[in-house]
Amino acid sequence: MTSATDSPLPAVTRLIATDLDGTLLRDDKTLSDRTTAALAAAEEAGIEVFFVTGRPARWMDVVSPHVQGHGMAICGNGAAVADLHEGRLLKVYPLDRAIALDMVAVLREAAPGVSFAVELTTGIHYEPAYPPFHMDPGATVALAEKLLHEEAPGAGTPVLKVLAHHTELAPDAFLTLARDVAGDRASFTRSSPTALLEISALGVSKAGTLAACCAERGIAPAEVVAFGDMPNDVEMLSWAGASFAMGNAHPAAVAAASGVTLTNDEDGVAVVIERILAAR
Repeated sequence: MTSATDSPLPAVTRLIATDLDGTLLRDDKTLSDRTTAALAAAEEAGIEVFFVTGRPARWMDVVSPHVQGHGMAICGNGAAVADLHEGRLLKVYPLDRAIALDMVAVLREAAPGVSFAVELTTGIHYEPAYPPFHMDPGATVALAEKLLHEEAPGAGTPVLKVLAHHTELAPDAFLTLARDVAGDRASFTRSSPTALLEISALGVSKAGTLAACCAERGIAPAEVVAFGDMPNDVEMLSWAGASFAMGNAHPAAVAAASGVTLTNDEDGVAVVIERILAAR
């Protein structure tokens, strides 16, 4: 594994794809002046910057001012493409409600004590035992089966993902368990330091949606540099022509990346962007 200063970069970098929490954002959820300047310089040099995150679009205010001309971000681990300038979703890759209900039933049996939240295109709702979302005070609190119920097939608001939380299982063990019992029916990943799983439609990932966005622009994987720190970044780090795990990254992200940069609190993304620009 090579470092931020000696890992090979694409001959031509046309797009930078970066995760947010634990990657671009510092631990206090802010952008440093150095990182802000590096993002602006990349855009000025003609390099597109895509924010690719597990966050929903409504939690993107921390970086919305730094999305330039295209105004787009990939949210919900690839389940949605959002126009942050206009505040609307451009594309959605939903989780079928019947499959979501199956995943709830399977995990209730496989991991007693699990609790769930349901992320819809209109907001998040969660069970009484689930850790509350203080950023979403209008959420409905009810059992997942009720939250996922719809009067007729296709009548409900699209589901972006289901979240499953456990208070006792180790995070990686919980992920492995879920993939073992239901990985053939949905996509399971994690981005939290706690035992919190994120369940999307089968095949949905940051990499898949980023690949579709790049194809629309005629951008090849070899022209993309990606950054991430957690298991939900693994596919994206593997797909990009050059990729960097943060110094604070999960071992799975480190294994998937072609290089390692400094931590998120040390401006690890900015260090690489500055190197890209210096080489142009």
